[in-house]
Amino acid sequence: MYLVTVFGNLLIIMAIIVDSHLHTPMYIFLSNLSFVDICFTSTTVPQMLVNIQTQSTVIIYASCITQVYFLLLFSVLDIFLLTVMAYDRYVAICHPLHYMVIMNTRRCGLLILACWIISVLNALLHSFLVLRLSFCADMKIPHFYCELDHVVHHACSDTSLNDMVIYIAAMFLAVGPLSGILYSYSRIVSSIRAISSAQGKYKAFSTCASHLSVVSLFYCTLLGVYLSSAVTQNPHATAVASLMYTVVTPMLNPFIYSLRNNDMKKALKLLLGRVTRN
Repeated sequence: MYLVTVFGNLLIIMAIIVDSHLHTPMYIFLSNLSFVDICFTSTTVPQMLVNIQTQSTVIIYASCITQVYFLLLFSVLDIFLLTVMAYDRYVAICHPLHYMVIMNTRRCGLLILACWIISVLNALLHSFLVLRLSFCADMKIPHFYCELDHVVHHACSDTSLNDMVIYIAAMFLAVGPLSGILYSYSRIVSSIRAISSAQGKYKAFSTCASHLSVVSLFYCTLLGVYLSSAVTQNPHATAVASLMYTVVTPMLNPFIYSLRNNDMKKALKLLLGRVTRN
């Protein structure tokens, strides 16, 4: 599954680079999302595979904090890139005549840069707050990776500040972008309903169907992780839900975008054609 995730997302990135027709905002954001998905999965799965192979579930303190940092970085990046992609689809469908003016190269670059800056600052904030905590000598985390909430709640010192920052960050960095995505798609649906021809409606909806599928998969699995941890105290159930979120979703994204998108199919054929000729 890890190899499928890495090679699938790499194929998406390479296909976009090779095909000049895909050098548009939508596919620039998609290539960034594929890169982030590779990094996100690589934060947890290689360590898990080593643990399985060596039959040792030990991770040193520095590695655990590093894993917390990169997990936060790439998970928040995923959320913001999906939000930016929803905004891109909103502009393309609701304001098609002004699309190239609004979504120019400079604005796309600024949106991607803003996603990275916010994600890095958020990950640094939580990591520094974890570093101020003291832990017992032998700490056991009932998970296959160092998840922020588990690490914080296994500390031997006061975690009230950490809890407060986690809740505030969750409101702004998860609920806020989700509200933006829902608003964008409510406007998109309204615009599609106003189109008179059935063919026009289908064409408009098909341009955002892949993104809507990925958003639904991402948020449903993310919600499953936190609902399972809140409802049940069974660490196995939480770990299974987390596996869906950290491994299965990044693996399925390339299939969703390639199977439901004719432009991506053409780009992949072009890429594979060049590889076989060489």
